[in-house]
Formats: sequence, structure tokens, C-alpha cells
Amino acid sequence: MPQTNITGNQKGASRALRGNLLILVATLFFGINIPVVKFLNPEWLTSDDITIFRLGGGCLLFWAASLFAHPDRIARKDFPKILLGGGIGLFAFIYLFNLSLRYANPIDVAIIMTLPPVFVILINVIFRHGRPSAMELIGLLLSFAGAVAVILARHSGGKSSDVLLGNLLALASSLCYAIYLVVLEGPTHKYRPISLLRWIFLAAFIPCLLLIGDLPQAPLFHTGHHWGPWLMIVFVVTCPTFLSYLMVNPAIKLIGSELVSIYQYLVPVFAAIGSVCIGLAHLHLIQVIAMAAIVAGMLLTNRGKRKKLATPVDK
Repeated sequence: MPQTNITGNQKGASRALRGNLLILVATLFFGINIPVVKFLNPEWLTSDDITIFRLGGGCLLFWAASLFAHPDRIARKDFPKILLGGGIGLFAFIYLFNLSLRYANPIDVAIIMTLPPVFVILINVIFRHGRPSAMELIGLLLSFAGAVAVILARHSGGKSSDVLLGNLLALASSLCYAIYLVVLEGPTHKYRPISLLRWIFLAAFIPCLLLIGDLPQAPLFHTGHHWGPWLMIVFVVTCPTFLSYLMVNPAIKLIGSELVSIYQYLVPVFAAIGSVCIGLAHLHLIQVIAMAAIVAGMLLTNRGKRKKLATPVDK
């Protein structure tokens, strides 16, 4: 066998390994972030406070990191997309996500947060006049059925309205994240992560200024010396915000967006393990069934999309 083929295979295996490790670690951080935020909210911080810490901290870290890199110059025509994607998409996604965990079960929220790919497809169908195949439609319906099962399940207790509200907020958060992905799809392929993310997080932090007035009243600042919550805040800002967002783009370049998107279905697994381990929630059969339905639906949708792309178009 020629030496060049061996070297090429080794490089390919190395790229695949690095790509899978990057997205696995990022997914682990995203999953653990859910029970951590649930623990902080509302005993130590409100949803507004966590949003300020996460977006403000992320903004500072990305701008600090850009001082040690050679950031790309952003074209003026791309700034409207950055302002829309960051100031509305990312801000609303993070804010509604934190607010949903104020009321809902963290495992339910994690399952609902697997829906952005479904919303991306629907946005393309509605606004870009895409034509989904029958298999894609079946997959979308199956995924929505799983989400509806999560949203409507187990509301017989005294605070069923709060749980339902939390699940609906998580659904809205998923839609906002899908909007974020669609709006910033073009710039994401044009610029390096730090170059783009520093502006996106700056745009997302600007609306946080409207929430900053109540921050000094947060219980965290008035309950003595507790290092645990502060360490959790450092984790939320550093790992699922700064590091995870930096890891996703290189992973896409190394192993492709399709494989990266599949890892998203591990978020509820990591969130469920973390929630159960620290006693925040218990895993129920309906959650397992709903998760299986959402995953099966998205696999059907992806398969239908691949078949449609592989079919030659008659001219």
C-alpha cells in the first residue's frame, strides 16, 4: 500500500477523532448546564440574573480571546444579520431557556430543546418555500408528537399550570434558537468562530441592560459566603457558553454538520443523568418514550432529506 494512502487514512482518522471529541465535550457541557441552571434558579439567582451572567460573561470572554487571535473583519452588510441573530435570536433563546427552568422539570426542558432542527426545517419550508418529502413530513409530525407528549404530561399536581408554562417557554426557546441558526447561517460559514461570536454576544448582551436593575437584589449576594453557587456560575459562563460555542464550528469542519447534529440528542441523556444525580428530578417512562419519538422523527426527516438530495431533478 502506498505510504501516501496510509498517511491520508491516519490524518482522516485523526480529524474524525478530534471532531467527535470536540462535539462530545460541547454536548456534555450543554447537558450538564440544564440541571446546574435549574439548581441556581430561583434559590440563588432569578432567570434575569442568570441571563445577565451568561451573556455578559460570554461577551467578555469572547472579546478577551479575540485580543490573542487575528479576528476577521466583518463586512458591513453582515451586521444586520448579527444584530438580529444575536440581539433577538440568541438573547431570546437564553432568556426563555432560563425562564423555562424556573418552572419546568429539567429533563422535560432538555427533551424539548432537541427540537431546533425541526423548527429550522419548518422555517425553510415557510419562508424559503422548501418542499418537504412525505418521509420528512412524517418525521416532523413524529417529533412534534414527542414534544407535545412532554409538554402535556404529568399536570395533575397542584402546580400543573406552572409546569405547562415552563414547557411552553422551553418550546419558544427552541424556536428562537432555530431562528438564530437560520439568520446566522451565512456569516457562520464566512468567519472564524471568535470573530463572529464576539459580535453576536455583544448584540445579545445589549438587551440584558434592561434586566440589570434587579441584579443587586439577587439572593446570592445576601446569603453569606457560599462558594458552590459561584462555582456553578463560573461553569455556566465558561463551559456551556464560551467553550462549547467555540467547539461546535471546528467540529462541523472536521466531521460535518449532519454528524454534529446527531450529538444534540445526547443533551437530554446528560441532563437526565445530572438531574437525577443531584436529586432535581426523576426519569419517567413518558420522557423516555417522547425522547425516542423525537429522535426517530429527526432520523426519518434526515433520511428523507438525503434521499431527496440524491434524487436527480428533471429539467
